[in-house]
Amino acid sequence: MDVLGVLNLGDIAQAFSKMGMFPVFDLAYYIVSILYLKYEPGSVEVSRRSPVASWLCAMLYCFGSYILADILLGSSPLDYFQHNSHILLASAVWYLIFYCPLNLFYKCVAFLPVKLVLVALKEVVRARKIAAGVHHAHHAYHHGFFIMVIVGYVKGSGVALISNFEQLLRGVWRPETNEILSMSFPTKASLYGAILFTLQEAHWLPVSKTNLILVFTLFMITCKVVMTARHSHGSPFTLIESWVCHLLFGSPLGGGEEDHHAPATPSSPVKSKEELSEGTRKRKSKKAE
Repeated sequence: MDVLGVLNLGDIAQAFSKMGMFPVFDLAYYIVSILYLKYEPGSVEVSRRSPVASWLCAMLYCFGSYILADILLGSSPLDYFQHNSHILLASAVWYLIFYCPLNLFYKCVAFLPVKLVLVALKEVVRARKIAAGVHHAHHAYHHGFFIMVIVGYVKGSGVALISNFEQLLRGVWRPETNEILSMSFPTKASLYGAILFTLQEAHWLPVSKTNLILVFTLFMITCKVVMTARHSHGSPFTLIESWVCHLLFGSPLGGGEEDHHAPATPSSPVKSKEELSEGTRKRKSKKAE
């Protein structure tokens, strides 16, 4: 903590924690969330065929974390929809991304330098939501540390945990994409962040909440910007998780994905020279005909 005092990070963290999220940071969050929705297969067709279903999916992408957290804490899942300004802003973003003439708005926000800035701003909102979720659960269940972790985890994971329900709205059923079965980096980071904020809330972590928010936010921004720039879907936790799972659960080292996909390679055997030449002769004969 003396180092933080010398670097004057305490004042920076204090000012950062008081920074409002609406409208700039929330706008970036909505843009990136709905941008990822448009990347989903079939989402554009759904937007043309059923705009209502597309709008509902967009609202889940933007507010799914609030809805699920409210359900877990016994509140109405529609509670967040009382914030008219947020709903209207997210709806405007949804309309521009899916229906803007010539896809101009989509092309602008999907342009990589712009997208990297938006991704960084989105991670600021994610870290703040995790901290707020843990704090909210702490007030409702003062000694319910597992509840704090769960609510913070849900707040940070967004729609990922209810992705199968969102897919049903688009007429898609892919149970193998369950986020619990195969966690992405944001979901894992939300879980680890919720644990850290819970330890801090219980005064078991000797660091102030403002400093923890700042450090965790910088970590998330760095990881997500680098991963987005490199078009990577990996995780910086992979190596540590591999060793921990190997020691505790006997999982194979090196990540199970490679071992899982390795047997699939023989399914597409390499063609011999004779087969290739035969195919070439057939194509030539067809052209001659």
